[in-house]
Amino acid sequence: MNERPEEQGPTPEEESLLPIDEHIEEGHDAEGRKVRHRGIYLLPNLFTTANLFAGFYAIINAINGNFYVAAATIFVAMVLDSLDGRVARLTNTQSAFGAEYDSLSDMVAFGVAPAIIAFEWALGSLGKVGWMVAFIYVAGAALRLARFNTQIGSVDKRYFIGLASPAAAGVVAGTVWAFSDFGIEGSNMAFVLAVLVAAAGMLMVSNIKYHSFKDLDLKGRVPFVAILAVVLVFAVVFSDPPRILLIIFLAYAFSGPVQYLLQLRRRKTAK
Repeated sequence: MNERPEEQGPTPEEESLLPIDEHIEEGHDAEGRKVRHRGIYLLPNLFTTANLFAGFYAIINAINGNFYVAAATIFVAMVLDSLDGRVARLTNTQSAFGAEYDSLSDMVAFGVAPAIIAFEWALGSLGKVGWMVAFIYVAGAALRLARFNTQIGSVDKRYFIGLASPAAAGVVAGTVWAFSDFGIEGSNMAFVLAVLVAAAGMLMVSNIKYHSFKDLDLKGRVPFVAILAVVLVFAVVFSDPPRILLIIFLAYAFSGPVQYLLQLRRRKTAK
């Protein structure tokens, strides 16, 4: 038989006849041989696309002045972002394309969208200072994602180096959501929000470690009381989503610097 296995991809002569939108990705089979796959995996990329749409939808609502909806959509994007990777691992459909697509979607949903929400709600009243602060956040998110991609496989997966972009977005969007829900004008919170946005941008590119919670065993058995605890957490969050979510993400954002300072103190006392 002279037939070539389909999973090995086209020959160089056939490549020139492929449509320009045909995606070919190289990988290795179980025996270590290089193979080439056509197309992309649909299921995990559907979640990534939904994440991208959520970020875009948040931007549109922020421009239209619907800050409540815009900020809430950022948290929807977080749920979608947490699902695409897990779905890819559960279905064994990880790919380099999916990883790059996920980073680009995160840049829109957790980098550009929160900055525009903050700028439209409050930072615009500060003039040039406002858009400079918003850009610091956007640049911090871009640098954070780029560094994360280059450190995959080389750092302890139990920790993030720098504040993760979804958590930073939670601080910014949560602040806008919590205070706009009370009917507070953004111009009255401009200085406070500017400090939070700039701090979130700087924390993303810092070397401070944050717990990633990736070492949690979600497949193993747990005591029955753990399910009751989960129900209680959901009940607390949904009792007042804007304020509770803001408190959670603020606590997480401050946990890194607090742990860093405690470690410095231990080192000084140990000397």
